[in-house]
Amino acid sequence: MGTPTISLKSTTPRTVGIVSVSSFRVSCSAASSSSSTVVPSALLFDCDGVLVDTEKDGHRISFNETFQEKELGVTWDVDLYGELLKIGGGKERMTAYFNKTGWPANAPTGEQERKDFIASLHKRKTELFMALIEKRLLPLRPGVAKLIDQALGQGVNVAVCSTSNEKAVSAIVSFLLGPERAEKIKIFAGDVVPRKKPDPAIYLLAASTLGVEPSRYLTILVA
Repeated sequence: MGTPTISLKSTTPRTVGIVSVSSFRVSCSAASSSSSTVVPSALLFDCDGVLVDTEKDGHRISFNETFQEKELGVTWDVDLYGELLKIGGGKERMTAYFNKTGWPANAPTGEQERKDFIASLHKRKTELFMALIEKRLLPLRPGVAKLIDQALGQGVNVAVCSTSNEKAVSAIVSFLLGPERAEKIKIFAGDVVPRKKPDPAIYLLAASTLGVEPSRYLTILVA
């Protein structure tokens, strides 16, 4: 029996149980035929592409600005970045790319030095990305705030689960959802689990921390 999942797609509004999202079609696949009518104990949101459409015009831009600052001679266009998104985690994404295409001439050669190099690139990318969020240049997706308010209003736990850097995720929640909502939302992000998505480890950690059975939470993802 699978974990219930809500997928968001841009189309006409619908309501499933307590979930009502304007500008999205909300479809619920649950462990049993009656699960979609039961108020869940928790909603676990992905961040990138769910709360905010961050990837193409947020993370990708920040990666490219970082590469330019460091004079790496690397640019990720939209199509390439779409392929790289199959790899969970920004540090893992850069490492896989350089391993495949060759490391920049000014990158170190030792294994640990390369890990430190990737970590420094990712730190700078996060700083640039957070500047975009703090300036509110990337808006919330339509309907997200309403859905969260409905859930919180019915006593449902709300959490954000992401392989992105914890500071970046916290900035999105704080600056775009506002401090009143942010203080009620748990964040599970970055390297809190050893295996990145699509592995479900981060959702299972969130459910365990919140004291919620796996059959009693919904994950909200971009289909």
